[in-house]
Amino acid sequence: MESNEMAKILCDTLAGKKAEDIIKINVTEKTVIADYFIIASANSTTQVRALCEYCEQAIEKAGGKVRSREGLQEGRWAVVDFGDCILHIFNDETRLFYNIERLWSNSANTEKIEG
Repeated sequence: MESNEMAKILCDTLAGKKAEDIIKINVTEKTVIADYFIIASANSTTQVRALCEYCEQAIEKAGGKVRSREGLQEGRWAVVDFGDCILHIFNDETRLFYNIERLWSNSANTEKIEG
């Protein structure tokens, strides 16, 4: 599966499941670890976990796979590595604290996804 197709599936899944403030960042010019970072916010630890599970199911259904996942136990910031796409789902407070968009995004490589 191509990385742009995977990123679209993740963004569509998040938008369909009521994630908030979804952004897609093309990081191909900044790092070799992935092509895209997908970042979204959730209102609760339960929603963080559920959004990760929905995204994992959508990617697996399309033929992709999960390489690793972190943070699902605590549910404040979960990271799921799909290879060419890395999904970050935060609760609002944790997202504001880490502000990883600031490190990776600029107006040319960032797309805000409307739900």
